[in-house]
Amino acid sequence: MKVISLIGARPQFIKEAVLNKAFKKVGVEEIIVNSGQHYDYNMSDIFFKTLGIKSPDYNLEVGSGLHGEMTGKILIEFEKLTMKINPDVILVYGDTNTTLAGALVGAKLKIPVAHVEAGIRMLPKDMPEEINRVLADRISTYLFCPTQRSVENLKKEGIEEGVYFTGDVTYDLYLQMEKDFDYSLYNSLNLVGNEFVVVTIHRDYNVDNKTQLRNILKALVDVSRNKKVIFPMHPRTRKRIEEFSLGEFTEYFEILDPLDYLSFMGLIKNCSSVITDSGGLQREAYYAKKPAFLLMPDPAWHELVEKKMNFLCKPEDLVKMMEREKDYKHIPYIQGKGNAAEQIIKILMENQC
Repeated sequence: MKVISLIGARPQFIKEAVLNKAFKKVGVEEIIVNSGQHYDYNMSDIFFKTLGIKSPDYNLEVGSGLHGEMTGKILIEFEKLTMKINPDVILVYGDTNTTLAGALVGAKLKIPVAHVEAGIRMLPKDMPEEINRVLADRISTYLFCPTQRSVENLKKEGIEEGVYFTGDVTYDLYLQMEKDFDYSLYNSLNLVGNEFVVVTIHRDYNVDNKTQLRNILKALVDVSRNKKVIFPMHPRTRKRIEEFSLGEFTEYFEILDPLDYLSFMGLIKNCSSVITDSGGLQREAYYAKKPAFLLMPDPAWHELVEKKMNFLCKPEDLVKMMEREKDYKHIPYIQGKGNAAEQIIKILMENQC
C-alpha cells in the first residue's frame, strides 16, 4: 500500500508525527507532501525536527494568500503530483485549506481519501475551518473519528458508511512524548507553577475584527493583574495587532514566538490554565489536566465543556470565569486508548491491500 499524507499546518504536523511512526512500523510506504500553508520556521520546520518526522518528500511552497487562492494553488500542484505518484490512499488531517484541497484532488482522481479527525462540528458555520472539514467529510472514503460524538455528528448528517471511531491521534502523541516534554523555557522565564496562564489566539473572528481583538487584549490585561500571561503569538495575530495599532496592550504579556510541541507542552504541564480559541489546545490542556477557557462561540470538543473541564467565555466574562480554576476536576471521557494510529492503519490495510 502506498499512501500520500498531505500536511501544511502546525496541527497536522503534530498528528503526522504519530501516523508516520506507525506507518514505518508496519512497512507501509508513505510519501509526505507539505503544502507550505504554514511556512514560518516556528510553525513548520521545527516540528519535523523535534517530533522526529522525516523531511517531506515534496514541498508545494504555496505560502499565504486568500482562501480561494491558497486552496486553488494547493489543488493544482497536488493534483499534478498525485497523478505522478499514483497512491492507493490520500491521507488528510483536520480542517485547513490544505485538507480541503487534498480531499478534492482524491475525489476528482477517484483515489480513496482518508480524513483523520472527521466528524468534528462547531459554530460559526461560515468559519473557514468548519467549511473545510464539512466538505472534506462529504467526499472522503474513510472517516476516522476521534470521539463517539464525532461519529454521532456524521450519522445526523446521513453519513454512516466508512465511519470509524479510532480515538484521537493527539492523545497518542501526548502519551508517547510526555516523557520528553521540554521544561527549559519554564525554567528560563522563572515561572512558578499555577501562577501563570498560557494564551493562544488566532481564529479569524477573534483577530480580524479590531473591536473583538481589542476586547480580548483588554481582558488579558485584567488577567495579568493576578497571573503572568505567557502568549506564544501566531503570526496572524501579531500582524493584526500591528495593523490595528494595539501594541500598547502587549507590554503586559510575555510574548513568545510560536513554540515547538515539546516546549509548548512543557509550559502547559505547569500552568494554572489555558486561554485559547484552538481546537487542538482544548484537548491538549485536557490531557495535561488543566482547565481551558475558550474565547469562541462554540467548542470543537463539546464533551469537555459539558463535563466542565473547558469553559466557553466572552472577553468581558473571562476574569470572572477563571475563578472556576479552583473547582476544576479532571474527569476521564472516551477519546480512545492511545492507539488511534494503529487502528487507522489497520483499517486502511484491511481495505486497501
